[in-house]
Amino acid sequence: MSDAPALIGSSGDSLREAFGKALVGLADEFPKMVVLDADVAGGTGVHHWRKAHPERLIQFGIAEQNMMAAAGGLAAVGMLPVVTGFACFLERAYEQARLSIGYAKRNAKIVASHPGLDVGPDGGSAQALEDIAAFRAIPGMTVISPADPIETAQATRAILEFEGPVYMRTGRSPAKRLFGDDHVFEIGKGQIIRHGIDVTLVACGVEVARALEAAELLAEDDINARVVNMPTIKPIDSDLLRRCAEETGCMVTAEDHNIFGGLGSAVAEAVTQNLPCPIEFVGLRDCFGTSGEPDELAEHFQITAPFIAAAARRAIARKEGLS
Repeated sequence: MSDAPALIGSSGDSLREAFGKALVGLADEFPKMVVLDADVAGGTGVHHWRKAHPERLIQFGIAEQNMMAAAGGLAAVGMLPVVTGFACFLERAYEQARLSIGYAKRNAKIVASHPGLDVGPDGGSAQALEDIAAFRAIPGMTVISPADPIETAQATRAILEFEGPVYMRTGRSPAKRLFGDDHVFEIGKGQIIRHGIDVTLVACGVEVARALEAAELLAEDDINARVVNMPTIKPIDSDLLRRCAEETGCMVTAEDHNIFGGLGSAVAEAVTQNLPCPIEFVGLRDCFGTSGEPDELAEHFQITAPFIAAAARRAIARKEGLS
C-alpha cells in the first residue's frame, strides 16, 4: 500500500526562487538578518530581497572569499548574515567558511544555488558535485538539501531560527511540488514519504522526486519500496535509518552529487554503526559533469528513476543472498 505524497503540480518555483521569496517574508521576524551577494542575486533568488530590502543587502562583487570572511565578522557582532552564491563559486571560499564561520562557531548561514547537474549547460567546471562532502567535513557545520519549494521555504525559516553555521543547497530548475502546506521540516529529521517493506530508497534534493518515480516502477514488479526524504545530511537521522534497515533489510541512496562524501556516505556511516545492511549508491561515480540540459545529464550519469530502481533490485538481491 502506498502512502506517497500527492504531487501538488507537475512543477513549481525553483528552489532558489522559493528561498528568495521566503527570505523576504521573514525579514521582519529577523531584523538582524543581512544578505550577502557576490554579484549573482538574479541567479540565487536574492533579487527578491534586493528589491524589498536593498539597505540590508551587502554587495561584494565577484569576491566570495571576502564575502565569506565578512559573514564571520558580521555574526561576531550580533548580525545574522546569509551568504548566497553559486555552489561552485562558494567552494573557492571554503577556507574562509572553515575558519571564519566553522572554527569560530559563528551563527552564519551559507545558501548555495546551482548545485550538481542542475547547472546544466554551464558544464562540468560549474557543476558542484562535491560541495556536500566538503561542507559536511567542517566540524559543527549543519548541511541541508531540501526536496521541493515548500520544504525549501520551511528550511529557510528553520536555519534562521537555528543557532550555528549551516550550509544549504537550493536549485536552479523548476522543481516538482511533492508536499502540501501541512508538510513539516525539522533540522536533523528525515521522513518516510512512501511506505514499503522490501527496500528503502533514501534521497535528498531533486532525487527525492526521482526516488518516488522509482518506487512506482518497482511496484509494477510487486516490489514494495519505502521512500525516505532525508533533507538534513548532517546531522543525519540515524534513528530513522536504523529503523529502516531493520524493517526493510537493504537500502539505496540517491543524490545529485558524487557518491563519495555526500548523502550515501552519511547513510553508510550511520547504518554501519547501528545495523549494517546492503546499500547501493546512486550518484555521480567520482567524475566531473559535462554540458547539457539537467534532465539529459541526469539520464547520462544514471541518477534517474530507472537507475534508482535497478539499484534497488541489486540491493534486494544482495539481501536475499545473505538469508
